[in-house]
Amino acid sequence: MSLAEPIEMVKPILIPIIDRLTGRAKRIAAAEIALGYGYGGQTFVAAELMMSRNTVRKGIQEIQSGEEIEDEFYLRGRKKTIEELPQLEDQIKTILDSQSQADPKFQTDRLYTDLSVDEIRKQLIKRYGYMDDALPTNRTLNTILNELKYTLKTVKKTEPIKKVPETELIFDNLNRIHEIAMEDDEIVRLSIDTKDRVKVGNFSRGGKSRVEVKASDHDFGDDYIVPFGIMDVKKKTAEIYLSESKVTADFMVDRLDEYWVQYGYAGSGKVLLLNADNGSENSSSRTQFIKRMIQFSIDNNTEVILAYYPPYYSKYNPIERVWGVLEQHWNGALLDSKETIHNYIETATYDTKHLIAEIIDTVYKTGVKVGDQAMQIYEKALSRMAGLEKWFVRISPNKCMDALAFTGCFY
Repeated sequence: MSLAEPIEMVKPILIPIIDRLTGRAKRIAAAEIALGYGYGGQTFVAAELMMSRNTVRKGIQEIQSGEEIEDEFYLRGRKKTIEELPQLEDQIKTILDSQSQADPKFQTDRLYTDLSVDEIRKQLIKRYGYMDDALPTNRTLNTILNELKYTLKTVKKTEPIKKVPETELIFDNLNRIHEIAMEDDEIVRLSIDTKDRVKVGNFSRGGKSRVEVKASDHDFGDDYIVPFGIMDVKKKTAEIYLSESKVTADFMVDRLDEYWVQYGYAGSGKVLLLNADNGSENSSSRTQFIKRMIQFSIDNNTEVILAYYPPYYSKYNPIERVWGVLEQHWNGALLDSKETIHNYIETATYDTKHLIAEIIDTVYKTGVKVGDQAMQIYEKALSRMAGLEKWFVRISPNKCMDALAFTGCFY
């Protein structure tokens, strides 16, 4: 016997009750009514409850089989662009890597670039062979860039006030070398830099904290600690070394040497591509730094490429982004000891990876130089790029050993 007529009579009461159900419970209730209604029951229930007849059929199948059919909500809707184009984020990062800079005041960890979305789209097509209609819309690209913490505008306060004539050519070569490194697993790209010294003490740094803390009303004091960082650009990892004295050329190369050995690169045949800002202690004209890097190349049987950023553009050096993360992480904190600073560093993350910190107690002698006569010999071990001799230097262990053989000046 059909239940069509009784259902019609109680419909004003029954339908609102069922409509308040959700998921499988609603589906089963709808299926029960459809089965009792008889012919046309699926259409009737679907119309009254404003649901799909397929949903009603699914409920009937569950009743008849006695088994619950799992809802596959994850299959519904459009896939995210990153699921359809899994390499897109890394490709965008590669394009923007040498064309983005950190905030010089470290008030944010976002990166600034003057590349427009249209220009990024053109470079994706040119470099990676995309068809224009295979890429997402500019609006979606802009959303991806925001999620990657890129800000598509030139910020006035970050514009360099000076520019050497070679700047554009330097960046052209940096972009080319970095793109090669990204594709070559035999190249380890490291970025190094020394951060401004951090004052140690019970001083306010102008930040905010959820925990009430009281700082001294004056920031007098002579205790400082100087962070030196080594960042693996491809792996997005960074190690920070804390020195109570000046970070010298010897300090830097000692840390690089320890790092290279620790991660198993010594004697591995890997090439070291080293980004730096041509500072006073690590420039290609700093004799002690060059001497020590030649020694590093020979000791580890490692080819080294020194690739410097031009003056006034140090914020493009990737390690600078880690300094921005640190400033954001510990603002509002009282950095009252070097141990406190160490602990804050190790609780910070860059690209979801925790930073590693180490306190170096060794005090290095400052002002160490190599004599002119010895430096002339060391220069024979180097290959400097024509026209950009200060910015790109190649150090080959074999050429170094040949140039320094029988001179007695190396050790």
